[in-house]
Amino acid sequence: MSSPSTKSASRRSAPPVLSDAELARIAGELAEGKPPMVWFTSAAVGVAEGKSGKVVALDDPSAGDFLQVRPTGSKDVLSFGPSEVTLTKPARGTTVAPGGSTRTRQESVPAPSNRKDNTVTQPSTLPSTATPAPRSLAPVPDDAAKPAAPAAPRPAKAPAVRKAKAAEVTVTLTGTADGEWTVDVVNGKKRSVKGMAVSSAVVAQAAKILHPEVAEVVAGILEAARGAQQAKVAQLQAELEAAERLLAELGD
Repeated sequence: MSSPSTKSASRRSAPPVLSDAELARIAGELAEGKPPMVWFTSAAVGVAEGKSGKVVALDDPSAGDFLQVRPTGSKDVLSFGPSEVTLTKPARGTTVAPGGSTRTRQESVPAPSNRKDNTVTQPSTLPSTATPAPRSLAPVPDDAAKPAAPAAPRPAKAPAVRKAKAAEVTVTLTGTADGEWTVDVVNGKKRSVKGMAVSSAVVAQAAKILHPEVAEVVAGILEAARGAQQAKVAQLQAELEAAERLLAELGD
């Protein structure tokens, strides 16, 4: 029967994740334009344990794999969870466990030899006896003289390839009653263009290219804006004429 301590030691614990302080540090360095270096743990899928990479962006934590990391030597940006990377650089001869802990590889130590030294000392003088005739040695086969061929190494298992997420692009066109138009572009989680002014002519041309229903809606908005501007011009002309009459009367 195993003791309670043995049972608790053999029970597998959940892998630790990056702490809030470490995530805040990563976000701060990204804000300064300095992508922080991280190292992959044994929980990382598709990347060798201990390999390094740089965090290029942070997504919404509710997405799970919200750390956008570019592995060293690769141009792809992959998504990882907080248990798949660590800020602690693994020491030489260690592997990185999930959450940043390290495991030291145990090196085998040769067992002490129990063989006794059986060296025999040859006497300095030999008795004067008849010299024996030399014995003929049997020839050694060629196969025995050749060293054994080394075993062929096993091919390394290729890591699973993670597919990079395709970024979603959202384009929003906003128009006012005065005929002013602006466009906003959101690339993934980042707003690339905000409140860029565009002319009514460009909006009308783009609407015709997109779809007839879109062109019809935009044409109605442009017609309403055109009517409002014409009314404003008429009002300004009337005010100008009234001001000119008053100026003429003051001049007389």
